[in-house]
Amino acid sequence: MLQASGLSSVLIFAMRDDTSQAFIGTFIDTPSLGQLRIRTNHLLEVNKEGYITSLSPTHLSEIPSQLTQLRNIPLHNLDKYSFLLPTFTDLHLHAPQYLYAGTGLDLPLMEWLERYTYVAEEKIDNDPRLAEKVYDTLVRRLVDEGTGSVVFFGTIGVEANLILAHKLLEAGLRGWVGKLSMDQSPRPTYGESSHTSSLNSLSTFISGMEQLTSSLPPHRRLVQPIITPRFVPVCSDELLHGLGKLAREGDYWITSHMCESKDQMDWVEGSRGRRDEEVFDQAGLLGPKTIQAHVTSFPPDLRKLVRERGVTVAHCPLSNAYFSDSQFPLREALDEDISVGLGSDIAGGYAVGIQQSMRQSVITSRLRESFKKEDIPSGSPSDGGKSKRVDWKESLYVATRGGKKALQLGGCWEVGMEFDAQFIRVANDDGTSIGSLDMFDLPEEPDERWWVEAIEKWWCNGTPSNRVGMWVQGNRLA
Repeated sequence: MLQASGLSSVLIFAMRDDTSQAFIGTFIDTPSLGQLRIRTNHLLEVNKEGYITSLSPTHLSEIPSQLTQLRNIPLHNLDKYSFLLPTFTDLHLHAPQYLYAGTGLDLPLMEWLERYTYVAEEKIDNDPRLAEKVYDTLVRRLVDEGTGSVVFFGTIGVEANLILAHKLLEAGLRGWVGKLSMDQSPRPTYGESSHTSSLNSLSTFISGMEQLTSSLPPHRRLVQPIITPRFVPVCSDELLHGLGKLAREGDYWITSHMCESKDQMDWVEGSRGRRDEEVFDQAGLLGPKTIQAHVTSFPPDLRKLVRERGVTVAHCPLSNAYFSDSQFPLREALDEDISVGLGSDIAGGYAVGIQQSMRQSVITSRLRESFKKEDIPSGSPSDGGKSKRVDWKESLYVATRGGKKALQLGGCWEVGMEFDAQFIRVANDDGTSIGSLDMFDLPEEPDERWWVEAIEKWWCNGTPSNRVGMWVQGNRLA
């Protein structure tokens, strides 16, 4: 867990009546694609419910002149070489697979699922103490990595998923917890006997989730269920249509995998006579509250459907490199105003941190550009020679604002948005380095040009040791 220290000072002063805490220093965000907004010497106020109520230019030296209008409020003065950034959002993480993250990446997807994945998930369902241990460790690791909001795939069992939700509430993280629905499992000991049984189990889980949060005020109800058909090969049409009906009636979020790998897509077309997106769409499972992971096969007609339905794609560059025959065309999706966020895809991806996913998304885009120049097939249709590159600022947008917008939240520093923040220190005030991030010739008064370079260096070389604080909905987690 991160150390609770990290703010250079806490002063006591008074502010607007609804303010419970305030911060003064440098605020970094990406309100639009490609825009890096840097606001130095600003004062940000947060109310008791964890929402931003004010953000304005100021300076610590100006605070005394405000004392006549203020009441006692803690003011956090950020260090000179530090900034606040919105927390990362992970739109695709298999919580039980953290049990074996970093192993078992030697097989194609469908074989990998049978040999490793279903076995691990069954262990979690059969051993609540193991679930407690794995999920407690995972949640602490997410805080270390600056991830404040996560869309989780769980297991088919109700109890293990409620354990995950409870751990998230304890830690103060935002979570969309998905009890898996799969009535056509290839593993006899890990599956649901019928579509009716699957739907009944999901209803039990949803009731349990509602009981977990019913006594909390609205701004503290940070976990909620998300309808989660695992993917088409293990779900009957009857189950998918039942899930679509439940989602419409309860206005629930939906997540699944779509067009992930060639062997998976071939299986669906061979057994159903339709593509993934046709199966989901006919079941009513594509809409503005749907998050589909991967979509590495993303031709223009599918991009048009996804954009029209308002579906978000969870881009998982690391796991795509292992299990897909092509990479998700991030550049094209962004250019066509398709909603995209990032996913770690534990354990298909072995790294929990979204900062690593940011880097991987840029690397992947550069490789796609190289393939184009060398006339090597990259898995995407011809685009008339347009660049496939994505830069680091755009990836930062996708990791923060993009993921939050997909979940109908804020993700930047604006009045009325939730205060979900990670406190990043790129260097100590005395100029010494932190972790593997080495900074030289530090200015006495950092200007905007210096900040752009410093943030890029942190983007490339920063580690969790540079993250010295984190808040979700105004509540400090680390």
